[in-house]
Amino acid sequence: MQTYEDSRSGAFFSLTRDYTSDFQWVSHKPYLLYIHWNRSPEPIPVNIGSVPLTLMPGQLISNTFLQEFTIAKSSALLTTFAFNREFYCIRDHDQETSCNGILFMGARTPPLITPGAEETRKLGLLLAVFEDEFGTRDNIQEEMLRMLLKRLIIKLTRLVRHQQMPHVKDMQTVDIIRKFNILVDQHFRVKHQVQDYAELLHRSPKTLSNLFAKYSLESPISIIHGRITLEAKRLLLHSSLNVKEIAYQLGFTSPGAFQHVFKKCTGHSPAAFRAAPDKQSA
Repeated sequence: MQTYEDSRSGAFFSLTRDYTSDFQWVSHKPYLLYIHWNRSPEPIPVNIGSVPLTLMPGQLISNTFLQEFTIAKSSALLTTFAFNREFYCIRDHDQETSCNGILFMGARTPPLITPGAEETRKLGLLLAVFEDEFGTRDNIQEEMLRMLLKRLIIKLTRLVRHQQMPHVKDMQTVDIIRKFNILVDQHFRVKHQVQDYAELLHRSPKTLSNLFAKYSLESPISIIHGRITLEAKRLLLHSSLNVKEIAYQLGFTSPGAFQHVFKKCTGHSPAAFRAAPDKQSA
């Protein structure tokens, strides 16, 4: 594993070709953001929160400190970049990369990124430059690594945007969709209606819904419910809170309303989800 760390600023950035073995060395660092890349010839089964995914050879995925990332049994090696806000703040530098709400901090499970052959080649070259720069200890190393990370984030954000919104060419529209995802991730515990987010975006609810429908995207209300359900699953799996307490924690005044949303999204009641032997299939 290669690392850059500045004890004065708290900046931390690491690169490993074996996440499973090296994760223990970075797991104590708070508030890390991750980019994982399966460069092995084998699929790697992973979990983001309670969501099981298979990272196929060549695919990438990102996650934040808010999303628990685990690898199921696999002997394949996973290449991982990890950095904290002190090294590169995606919120402060949003104008540079526009990754917030697309690559990180989106309202749903992070997307699997599938680069084509040419993009894979370019990412391989970028990885080689990263490794070379990690080995160069001088007074501009931090800035060089930050510049490379910014380039990687921009590349991956473009790939995600192309995969998720292939028909959306207008960057203003992309920005509205991106900001909606960010707002949902920030306020899903207290704001459950499309109107709440439309007001924050200075749009009408109908305009917002029509915008998503125009490009055949998941509807705004479905995105809101999906984010609530994602957090509910996490609390059901990893806390001792009962269903009523979880409902209140997620901003519902009535446990029945919470159960209606959860069942609509999963097909199961919260209690049935928690009791299921196989939570992933539930």
